[in-house]
Amino acid sequence: MSTAADPARTAELAAMAERHGLSRSSARPELPGYLRELWGRRQFIVSYARARTYSMYAGARLGSVWQILTPLLNAAVYYLAFGVLLGTKNGIPNYPAFLICGMFVFTFTQRSMTEGSRAISLNMSLIRTLHFPRATLPLAYVVNELNQMAVSMGILFVLVGFTDGVSPRWFLVIPALTLQTMFNIGMTMTFARIGTFVSDISQLLPFVTRTWLYASGIFFSIPDKLAALDAPPWVIHLLALNPITAYIDIVRRALLDEHEQHQLPNAWPIAAAWAVIALVGGFIYFWRAEDRYGRG
Repeated sequence: MSTAADPARTAELAAMAERHGLSRSSARPELPGYLRELWGRRQFIVSYARARTYSMYAGARLGSVWQILTPLLNAAVYYLAFGVLLGTKNGIPNYPAFLICGMFVFTFTQRSMTEGSRAISLNMSLIRTLHFPRATLPLAYVVNELNQMAVSMGILFVLVGFTDGVSPRWFLVIPALTLQTMFNIGMTMTFARIGTFVSDISQLLPFVTRTWLYASGIFFSIPDKLAALDAPPWVIHLLALNPITAYIDIVRRALLDEHEQHQLPNAWPIAAAWAVIALVGGFIYFWRAEDRYGRG
């Protein structure tokens, strides 16, 4: 008879292990200890993120130049489709910067979520071979996207500097992107856990994020559109609760002088609230399944 079929034998072995100070290698650690262990792996997180960035462009002839070309080409396509063909640029000063700002902020969250949803499933061999906090993997994916965001923001600074001039208000980009990064970490960890046990989520997320894209005021000013439709003021407040809308708005406030007439109400408090809720909730949600990653 196997040990698994003999509860008495299993209990005896468990008691023996406890007497000798042994514990399950896959047991979920307490949250404070888990955080300390995660902090101790910070160099691994940064190195893994750099390796992912390198591997993304290693096979391309232009290499890492695509880090600059990709966001620029995406912005050009959306400018042609929405700004020119659909006329959403009408009434919005410095529309190229307005559009690119929204696209870069949205892409930071979109890619963090979609790529992070596969963080565990794509690294199963590593998880089954080595013992380390599994949260290092989704964190590395967010750091990788943060590196890309830094390149994108450099492009945006140049564009805004030529069109609007340099302003001390640009320093507000730092707290704005800090809040968004906190939000992205929480969302990435949430979808990393879901993606581990529900493999179809990676197929569904592109449709979810595409819908999110069109509802976040990236291509047009939400207050202006609603005013044209004679929508009541409470609708603007409701749409402002969209976290991506809030992050786009606070970054635009920091960079664009003309955005004051298009800004949303309470964007900073909403952005801060979503950052804390997503980070704490997403981290705990991921940590609670720590002992299940790599099984099966």
